[in-house]
Amino acid sequence: MLVDLDTSKLIAILSDRTQELIKQTLVEWGYELLEQIEEVSIDLWRGYKTLVTELMPNAQVVADRFHLMTQINKELDTQRKREKRNIEDLIKKAKIAAQKAEYEEILLGLKNSKYPLLKNEDNLNEEQVHKLIQVKNVSPVLKVMHELKEKIGKNFNKTNDWYTGVFKLGMWLSRAKKYFPNSNNTIIRWFDEIIAYFDNGTNSGMVEGINNKLKLIKRSGYGFRNFENFRARCLLNWHYIF
Repeated sequence: MLVDLDTSKLIAILSDRTQELIKQTLVEWGYELLEQIEEVSIDLWRGYKTLVTELMPNAQVVADRFHLMTQINKELDTQRKREKRNIEDLIKKAKIAAQKAEYEEILLGLKNSKYPLLKNEDNLNEEQVHKLIQVKNVSPVLKVMHELKEKIGKNFNKTNDWYTGVFKLGMWLSRAKKYFPNSNNTIIRWFDEIIAYFDNGTNSGMVEGINNKLKLIKRSGYGFRNFENFRARCLLNWHYIF
């Protein structure tokens, strides 16, 4: 999908996301138009960045903050699963009743903790808050990782100037290296594109809503055998007033 971030309109839908097909579509728009584009928000795929750099010389590439948060959440959930598996193995091997009971208490805290850990803390209900406290009590590592996840999210949500955003992100990196090695490396590789968010707050959040509407169109049409028919039906929803 290619979306106009100013109007929240779908402007193109392609059958694949290969660089060749995307480049062909963009070139058809004309270089005069491409040179006028000021910002492009992309997910963390270098193929997109390469195309923007090549075809839109005046555009600032902005790494979408929501894709970054998805990666951070994935790393947090991987640690949650790892700890749960480890404690289950310890329970199976435990021969002393008191030790087994201690492990089972830890497992109880880890069970059903996925969404309390991954959702924004401000959006948790009372039951989820209780579970979050419980899992933090039994896992010091998950406690720190959750706090780091919340911290970087608040940095994106509440920072209004570029200098403060860069400073806070640098502080986060220095602390998160041990707990989020993959996300830490991603941020370093995409640092310029990530901090570009603090200029205008540009992101691709609306794209998820558009994607959900496209899925609804596909379901309401009971599937489409011809991609061109599907493309036309989708574009009509944003460019034709019934």
